[in-house]
Amino acid sequence: MAGKSEEEFRRLNMELRLLEQTAEALQSRMNMINSAVADLTYAQMTLGGLEKENEKSELLVPIGGTSYIRAKLDNPDKIIVGMGAGVSVEKTREEAKEIIKKRQQDLDKAKTSVQQQFAQVAEKINQDRERIEALVAAAREGKTQQDV
Repeated sequence: MAGKSEEEFRRLNMELRLLEQTAEALQSRMNMINSAVADLTYAQMTLGGLEKENEKSELLVPIGGTSYIRAKLDNPDKIIVGMGAGVSVEKTREEAKEIIKKRQQDLDKAKTSVQQQFAQVAEKINQDRERIEALVAAAREGKTQQDV
C-alpha cells in the first residue's frame, strides 16, 4: 500500500473499531430498555389484575428465583410506586397506572432514539468496511502489477 492509502487504511481500521464499540454499547442500552419495558408491562398487567381482586383476597407474590409467598391484599386501591433515588410514594391505582404508562412512553421514545443511532452506526460501519475492502483490493492489484 502506498503511504496515503496506508494512512487511510489505518484511520478506517481505528474508526471501525470505535464504531463497533459504539454499536455494542447501543445494543447493551437497547437490552436494558427492553428489560425495563418488560418490567413495566408486567407491572401494568398486575395492576389490571388487581382491579378484579377484593380486599383480603389471597395472592401469590413473587419473591425472586421463581418463588412466591402467600399474602392477603389489604388495600387494592393504594399502590406504592418507586419514584427514583430510593424514594417510594403511595398512589391510587389509577395514578400508578398513569405513572407506568408515562414511563413506558418515555422508554419507547428512548428505544426509538437508540434504534436510530444504531442504524446510523451500522451504516457507517458498512461504509468503512466497503472502503477498507476497496483499499485492500487496490493494494493487491498494485502488488500483482508490480510482480509482473
